Amino acid sequence: MLFNSIEFALFLPIVFAIYWLLLNRNLRLQNSLLLAASYFFYGWWDWRFLSLIIFSSFVDFFIGVQLGKESEEAKRKRLLYLSILVNLGFLGFFKYFNFFAQSFADAFTLLGMSFEASRLSIILPVGISFYTFQTLSYSIDVYRRKLTPTTDIIAFFAFVSFFPQLVAGPIERATNLLPQFFKKRSLTAPQVVDGMRQILIGLFKKIVIADTCAMQVNTIFDNYGDYSGGTLLLGGIYFAFQIYGDFSGYSDIAIGTARLFGFKLMQNFAFPYFSRDIAEFWRRWHISLSTWFRDYLYIPLGGSRGGTAMKVRNTFAIFLVSGFWHGANWTFIAWGFINACYFLPLLLAKKNRSNLDVVAENKWLPNIKELFQIGLTFLITVIAWIFFRATSISHALDYLWLMVTKFDLSLPQFIKLGLFINLAILLILEWLQRREQHGLALHQWKRPIRWTVYYLLIVTLIRDMTVPSNLDFIYFQF
Repeated sequence: MLFNSIEFALFLPIVFAIYWLLLNRNLRLQNSLLLAASYFFYGWWDWRFLSLIIFSSFVDFFIGVQLGKESEEAKRKRLLYLSILVNLGFLGFFKYFNFFAQSFADAFTLLGMSFEASRLSIILPVGISFYTFQTLSYSIDVYRRKLTPTTDIIAFFAFVSFFPQLVAGPIERATNLLPQFFKKRSLTAPQVVDGMRQILIGLFKKIVIADTCAMQVNTIFDNYGDYSGGTLLLGGIYFAFQIYGDFSGYSDIAIGTARLFGFKLMQNFAFPYFSRDIAEFWRRWHISLSTWFRDYLYIPLGGSRGGTAMKVRNTFAIFLVSGFWHGANWTFIAWGFINACYFLPLLLAKKNRSNLDVVAENKWLPNIKELFQIGLTFLITVIAWIFFRATSISHALDYLWLMVTKFDLSLPQFIKLGLFINLAILLILEWLQRREQHGLALHQWKRPIRWTVYYLLIVTLIRDMTVPSNLDFIYFQF
């Protein structure tokens, strides 16, 4: 079920009404409703894969209970390895089997030998990369004794399948989200208003920004040989805003929806395109995944504590794995490699934590230096995004080559005035709210100004919803 669908527009208020009006006094019944609603939400896409998420939930629930009982370290490790094997085994089979099979065959071809790879017709379960990492975090934290294992199977299964963030994050830690299923939730007006605001800005990002950019991006990338370098650069910029609007829009809707049910999810995007270097960008982009890899991969490998060789190894490890997490294609690995190359000089020069504050703190506008840093960071990010969007490495390299060699001073094609105005509205809102949790946190603005902004976004949203696009969220494929 898509957030931007009629089905969800009917589903959400029905679940909300039952949750608060009929079950408000019984926490276990509320959790049971959330579990049933989440399975219905997920099964709407393909009910057959419900068995997968149920099995994964059961495995980690059982392992968590056993870890709580077991004191012998060797047995605890075996239980943890079982959780890792089951979860990553499912993820590897559904997401990467054909990739490894084809890569194996290609390696034989390079050696001059003919080898036909066996490929399976595998459907990638929506959200498997997200809920797999969520359940893994539970098992690892219980193993590390950072979390007491739960014996409430309803609460645990609801935590794994919580529908607002089930299929595209944020990837919640058990230490943050799971305890919220054991606390009585209350319904307050500020909570509902803020949740609705964040849902509104999320829908605006997805439908008005991302889907409009997608139409231009698809045309430019599919026919890149026909256009000037300036148009190709514009295509890369459009994709940067497409993926941001699409993914951060989903996160905004997820966080806002969770607020309606009394839950607080972590911030997943913190206005990343205002970053002054690539290290700051990665502290602000897909925060739930970046911090997951930091805590469960980078730091256990030694982080930045060792010598230069270890720092280089760990940096490339986390970025390459991050790229591979996004999909079974060499373009994602190349994207991760490029970002590692961007990040490493900052790390080695010990400047990767230079920009921890909000840009232009206590000022209306950035200074010349900050403006240059933001522009340069955005440009190199756009270059990396071209690999992310391309269908192959050769596609990305050809695209970049033509972008440089065919660049001239002519006006690029596909300049859309309406899209530019909408992008300007989004950027202005986010710049003014860059200290807040989302771009529509307007609680300190005067009422007439707030309602003018709401009206403008709603009218624009309704207008663009009348144009059928049928575009899924990009991260559904991951």
